[in-house]
Amino acid sequence: MTLYAPFKKINERGDELNIGMSTIELTSPIEGVIGVKLIHFDQQSKAPSFNLTDENPNVSITTGDKELSLKSGALSVKVPYKSKFELDFYHNEKLITKSMEKAEASIDDKSDGKHYMREQLSMGVDELIYGLGERFSAFVKNGQTVETYNKDGGTGSEQAYKNVPFYLSSEGYGVFVNQPEKVSFEIASENVDRTQFSVEGESLQYFIIDGPEPKDVLNKYTRLTGQITLPPAWSFGLWLSTSFTTDYNEKIVLDMIDGMQKRHIPLDVFHFDCFWQKGFEWSNMLWNKDRFPDPEGMIKKIHDCGVKVCVWINPYIAQKAPLFKEARDKGYLIQHEDGTVWQWDLWQSGNGFVDFTNPGAVKWYQKQLKALLDMGVDCFKTDFGERIPAEDVKFFDGSDPKREHNYYTYQYNQTVFNLIEQEKGKGQAVVFARSATVGSQKFPLHWGGDNLSRYKSMADSLRGGLSFLLSGFGFWAHDISGYEEKATPRSLQTLDPIWVVIVTFSVSWQWSI
Repeated sequence: MTLYAPFKKINERGDELNIGMSTIELTSPIEGVIGVKLIHFDQQSKAPSFNLTDENPNVSITTGDKELSLKSGALSVKVPYKSKFELDFYHNEKLITKSMEKAEASIDDKSDGKHYMREQLSMGVDELIYGLGERFSAFVKNGQTVETYNKDGGTGSEQAYKNVPFYLSSEGYGVFVNQPEKVSFEIASENVDRTQFSVEGESLQYFIIDGPEPKDVLNKYTRLTGQITLPPAWSFGLWLSTSFTTDYNEKIVLDMIDGMQKRHIPLDVFHFDCFWQKGFEWSNMLWNKDRFPDPEGMIKKIHDCGVKVCVWINPYIAQKAPLFKEARDKGYLIQHEDGTVWQWDLWQSGNGFVDFTNPGAVKWYQKQLKALLDMGVDCFKTDFGERIPAEDVKFFDGSDPKREHNYYTYQYNQTVFNLIEQEKGKGQAVVFARSATVGSQKFPLHWGGDNLSRYKSMADSLRGGLSFLLSGFGFWAHDISGYEEKATPRSLQTLDPIWVVIVTFSVSWQWSI
């Protein structure tokens, strides 16, 4: 159903001149889900876009003298006809939320010339909002301002590695904003009786997802954006990891594993963090032969202990790495608008970013990883993926940098996950990812990023995990007793037991030594 809504009431023909008008498209890709697309200027769609499923459900459209309606399952939207404009959403006969008069807006920022589209949805007196990705702020999102823009900000701020423009309401419905770029949410903050969301541009699309139970909302949401994939059984356990500061080699690694077994501590996966590669060369996908002269032999010894092997990677290639020149010359790295490689010195000197919008770059990157899988590596810790440039940048397929910033993590983890599944078989693929966006639930599992060795950080991580799991994801883990800051042996005597109790309710957990 398509509606046309002028920006003011039309009383006579002269009112039809010199006035804006919204085009409003109402759709239903899944029974019990209704999409609303608000359009000011109808411009060509920009890439990338989230991969959504359309099940082509049966819908009923009713027109009358005073009201128009579209019904999908138990969910319906009703529109008053020839009166004050609003969109009323019902579960059967119960009103669950509405877009009231003047809630939808087309906004020009005269200070910088940018244009924004905004929507506001009404809230009940005691309605609570949850989700919006892995957020370390208060679990209930009421009163918060949230911007869905992936950042590497640790676990103690409003920034998040895993931003998902989807929230779950205590009133038995969810809202998914179908915009990969930054979405600004005002949850009962700017207007305490409404949720508000806005994006830069000329259009805005969102979906109302019916429940009535939270599990029903999440089921429909994941049917729309991608079903959660079940990781292999061996991933449900303890992942022992070297930390960033650990000075380790083959002997130390084998001693660690032997020490766990002598103490009868179950161990499922051993993870090699950054320094399995040479410094200043990440990610070159090559073992540091000074420390690991026989990686295949070492991996076999670890497998003989009944332990799987994971190695750390990221989608950036340092300038000193042998792979950098090859990737640069083949056009496999993200570029500036003038065609030169986009580089900076954060993390590793002269980092370049693999351009996963280039099919050739995807195959090339997978080739490097396949060599490690052939050695016996079982999976990869897909770190980073958040620091993707959005200014003065050009992608191979012409994607809009502002939309690509958040979407990059989907392409990165899809590239790695699909290769593992191809090589290891269906049901045997797993990654250990830090960043995520809509649809990333298809590529499990995810861990909570760089937390601190503090009680407070334990609470931060827990809030982040709970919010993440209410955002359409099924598998989440985090670092036992923190990752950053060195805890004293005395503090760990009290911190470890409490943290272990929490992680026993997680599907997997990482312990960095």
